[in-house]
Amino acid sequence: MSNSDKDARRQKVIEVLNKARSMELHAITQYMNQHYGLDDMDYGELAKQVKLIALDEMRHAEMFAERIKELGGEPTADLCCPVERKQAVERIFPFDANQEDDTIDKYNQFLMVCRENGDSVSQKVFETILEEEQMHYNYFDSIAGHIQKLGDVFLSKIAGTPASTGLADQGFAISGGGE
Repeated sequence: MSNSDKDARRQKVIEVLNKARSMELHAITQYMNQHYGLDDMDYGELAKQVKLIALDEMRHAEMFAERIKELGGEPTADLCCPVERKQAVERIFPFDANQEDDTIDKYNQFLMVCRENGDSVSQKVFETILEEEQMHYNYFDSIAGHIQKLGDVFLSKIAGTPASTGLADQGFAISGGGE
């Protein structure tokens, strides 16, 4: 097997890893935008959960970037698509469920590209992330169903709940700035 064959296969894997990374970067931005909007609408519990899902997506983006670097590629910083802003609460959760469903479908396709090109490590990264994307889908779909079936009754139970995720004491600056 020649190095050019191996390099070509590696490039195909890097390409799907970067597509996935751009999807994660979009999800982070979309979900944080929704987190702020839900917090402004005083739906703290929903805002908190969306923020926690955005943090999962940040970890996913980093996992993809690390694997891309291991393969000698350059991780993208581009979002796959524009962020939808100022969404109504009734729009957010079906939108996110659909986004996660599309992600699951694409990641399964990307996983097959990794398998076909002999990269079991990248395949495992996709398998790990797919499990979490399924959890995200289940949550978003469940909340969308509650809002659709119960409407204002469901939303009134959430209004006024705290949005805090308990993460205020974490991060670079809080931890002493690299000391």
